[in-house]
Amino acid sequence: MAKEKKKGIIGEFKEFIMRGNVMDLAVAVIIGGAFQKIITSLTNDIIMPVITLITGGLDFNNWFISLDGSHYKTLAAAQEAGAATFNYGSFITVVLDFLIMAFVIFMMVKGMNALAARMVPKKEEAPAEPVTKKCPFCKSEIDMTASRCPHCTSEQPDMESDTEE
Repeated sequence: MAKEKKKGIIGEFKEFIMRGNVMDLAVAVIIGGAFQKIITSLTNDIIMPVITLITGGLDFNNWFISLDGSHYKTLAAAQEAGAATFNYGSFITVVLDFLIMAFVIFMMVKGMNALAARMVPKKEEAPAEPVTKKCPFCKSEIDMTASRCPHCTSEQPDMESDTEE
């Protein structure tokens, strides 16, 4: 009995893992990881050196606070000495990474939406079907499916059978 239950769980797991959504998600995560490396390289190797040049040699990665009270010239020197550090410069770099990635993804989605809008012909929207009608007796607006008017309590003629004939 326990063997059958285990086989059932394995079978269910195989069915779950082979669904299209799971495979699509796996591919998206892998591509996202590779894309992350590209953006990190863009930030660290191209944008941050330009910011460093503009700011006169300012290097965000060496912005840190040594928690042992000593002063170190670079983050590498503090880490080599085994000092605990509060690395707010590295955090700024990661935030810039995120903002750049978010902007690039935004631009990609915007471009894809523009392309999709050009590819798909615009359909004219059909007018919405009315949900109310006028009572033929008191001229009040009532629900289309009402059999009696809530205002004058008159019995409503069957409109659908009149229009079908």
